[in-house]
Amino acid sequence: MTAVESVELSVGSLLLRPPSVAEAADALAMLRDPLTALWNPASRVVDEATAAAWCASLGDWGPGDHATFSVLDAATERLLGNVSVHNVDREQGTAEIGYRVAPWARGRGVGTAAVRAVSDWAFGGLGLHRIQLFHAVANPASCRVATVAGYRWEGTLRESTSYGDGLRHDEHLHARLVGDAVSE
Repeated sequence: MTAVESVELSVGSLLLRPPSVAEAADALAMLRDPLTALWNPASRVVDEATAAAWCASLGDWGPGDHATFSVLDAATERLLGNVSVHNVDREQGTAEIGYRVAPWARGRGVGTAAVRAVSDWAFGGLGLHRIQLFHAVANPASCRVATVAGYRWEGTLRESTSYGDGLRHDEHLHARLVGDAVSE
C-alpha cells in the first residue's frame, strides 16, 4: 500500500494536522469523557503514556490505510478533536471517516468543519470516489455532523456494532460521493 503523505489543513480558526505526542494530555482527557468513551472508545488508552503512543500511531500515515488529523484551535493549538479517514481502498476509491469532538469544543461546529475539510482533502488528495460514515442511531449529535457535512443517510444497519457500553447498537450509514454538492 502506498503511504499517505502528511498534510496540514487550515479551516477558519482550526488547524488540522497529523497527531503529535504533545497532544497526549488533551487526547487522554477527550477519550475519558463519558460520551466519547461510549460512542468512540479507545480502550487501550488508560494513561498519558498510552495516550502518547496512541497519538504517535495515529500520526504515522506510512501504512497508507488511514490519514488521521488532530483538530486544533489554530491560535492555541489545543486539541479539539480528531478526524480519521480509514479503511482506505485506493483500488476501489473508497474509505470510511470517523471523528471525535472533545467536550470542551462541542456545539461550535468543530466536527462539521473538520469532517468537511478532511473529506474534501480525501477526495482530491487520495483520489477517493466514496467515503462512508457510520454512527450509532442513539447518537443524534453525530447524525447532525454527518448530515451537515454533506453525508447522505443511506440506511440503518441493525445491531451492527458493539460500542463502549458493550451493547450492540443499530447504526446509520451515511455516504458522500466525490461529486455530491455540499450546502453551506
